[in-house]
Amino acid sequence: MSASSTAPVFVSGASGQLGRQVVALLLAQGVPVIAGSRRPEALAELAEAGATLRTIDFSRPETVTAALAGVSRALFISTDAVGARLDAQRAAVAAAAAAGVQHLVYTSVVAAESPLLLIGPEHLGTEAAIRENFDSYTILRNNLYAELAVGALDQAAASGQLITARGEGAIAWVSRADCARAAAAALTDGHTGARTLDITGPEALTGDALAALASARSATPVVHVSVPAAALEQGLVEAGLPAPVAGLLANFDSAAATGLLGTVSGDFAALTGQPATPLADLLPPA
Repeated sequence: MSASSTAPVFVSGASGQLGRQVVALLLAQGVPVIAGSRRPEALAELAEAGATLRTIDFSRPETVTAALAGVSRALFISTDAVGARLDAQRAAVAAAAAAGVQHLVYTSVVAAESPLLLIGPEHLGTEAAIRENFDSYTILRNNLYAELAVGALDQAAASGQLITARGEGAIAWVSRADCARAAAAALTDGHTGARTLDITGPEALTGDALAALASARSATPVVHVSVPAAALEQGLVEAGLPAPVAGLLANFDSAAATGLLGTVSGDFAALTGQPATPLADLLPPA
């Protein structure tokens, strides 16, 4: 760890699943952490573990300026307001620069520049704001969380079918824990200058490969069935998912079908010094 052991680092979104893991990793390393959230009252256990709590709300830039007082390295985790977060994130980036942050880390998405990815423009716009306001930054372009695949495999084992809209396309699934490790490393490695890294799992898996994993784990046959994206979206809605979530998941599959999410990167290992976690290692015992 190259960063000063006395300089606090800042983590936004600390009440979310990714943010909590980042803060926990940093505290375990003895790094002073300021944990930011719209709901700091939800972070009592992090305070007990040694984190300093501050309120931050990207839609209120004045809270960003206050939360980042005395901070030189900060992590901004993209908010969960999918489809309505770009303006707030741009404003937060500008406020961070005005507050004196020297190095900003941001969680983006792989292939953010592709028009095929629905969430791409929000991330790309935030990346542009970072480049406009900072000379020193780390953009972490994370692939899809492997936990999404793990949940789908559980359902596939029960039904005997893994239904996707990916065709022969593969996804280099990455665990949320590895995304947290990458973020913690980017905050503490002392890097200065501009870098954009693709954070992926160690292998790209097709639907057929995932079905084989489900079969082996459950000892019952599971087949991969690829359907049109519209049919997948409709099926997800009928299964009870909100329409925007169903549309987003179907879009991920459409993008994967083109090969957009299947590139395996070595950036995680180079950043953390550890190999990325294979999806198979995340599966609970049968």
